[in-house]
Amino acid sequence: MSARILDGNKIRDEILKDLQKEIQEMKQAGVVPGLAAVLVGDNPASQIYVRSKVKTCESLGLFSEKIEPPTASTTQDLLDLVDSLNNRDEIDGILIQLPLPPQVDSKKVLEAVDPAKDVDGFHPVNIGYLVSGRPGPVPCTPAGVIEIIKRSGVEMKGARAVVVGRSDIVGKPTAMLLMHNHATVTICHSRTRDLPGVAREGDILVAAMGKAAYVTGNFIKPGAVVIDVGQNVLKTEEEVRRVFHDPTQALQKLAAKGQVLVGDVQPEDALEKAGAYTPVPGGVGPLTITMLMVNTVQAAKARRGVRGAAA
Repeated sequence: MSARILDGNKIRDEILKDLQKEIQEMKQAGVVPGLAAVLVGDNPASQIYVRSKVKTCESLGLFSEKIEPPTASTTQDLLDLVDSLNNRDEIDGILIQLPLPPQVDSKKVLEAVDPAKDVDGFHPVNIGYLVSGRPGPVPCTPAGVIEIIKRSGVEMKGARAVVVGRSDIVGKPTAMLLMHNHATVTICHSRTRDLPGVAREGDILVAAMGKAAYVTGNFIKPGAVVIDVGQNVLKTEEEVRRVFHDPTQALQKLAAKGQVLVGDVQPEDALEKAGAYTPVPGGVGPLTITMLMVNTVQAAKARRGVRGAAA
């Protein structure tokens, strides 16, 4: 048996196509959704992420602005910047790219963002909306996980779902969304007794703990839907050989690119045991920026009184 591959790129393209239509209609009504991306410092991964976000905005016809305060910025500098963005009417979404420099109080800065413009869905007000099932921006990666499950025809109602990982950004919100879709949800973490045994109860298994290939075949119920949220970079031959049962292709990729991207699930085990599986790369990853665009459009609708604003 070989698992059905759930293609994140294909699902991303479907969502963006629908979104493009929506944006055109908004433009005809005189509304152009706007996103401000704040990038502090020279973290290479952050620069790539922000560049991708701005590029996606441009391709959809959204207004976007990249703001790069100096690396030495203080908490107060960023609070002042956020305040000015909160007051700019053409900005519907504010994205604070993490991590911020060590001298900055990240929580303080994130909580200063107007909840109506919090397109990452991290503000305590929006987390409260998520918990209570009210409309509002949902963290982008968990929202992408649910889109993949829905659009792949996987039934959540009544299913046993297991989420491995309890982060505020992925694990907890994903569990909430699964619950709102009537799944019976268990959240596991590093201190869970018999973690593989608990994970094997899942008809839907979401791996989001940030450890390369941590979830092996022993965690997977035969025929389960496995959603791999992990993004781990392998840079040495030793790491590649430790992760893959047959490392031939991965070693070729390492030689060509200098690194190999792998999820939190051992990919060969998932292909053998799961009924359906999101690969890394090409699974959940493409949906994260897509759902940021969805949140920005929804924020513009809600703020400017455009019909159909409920997410």
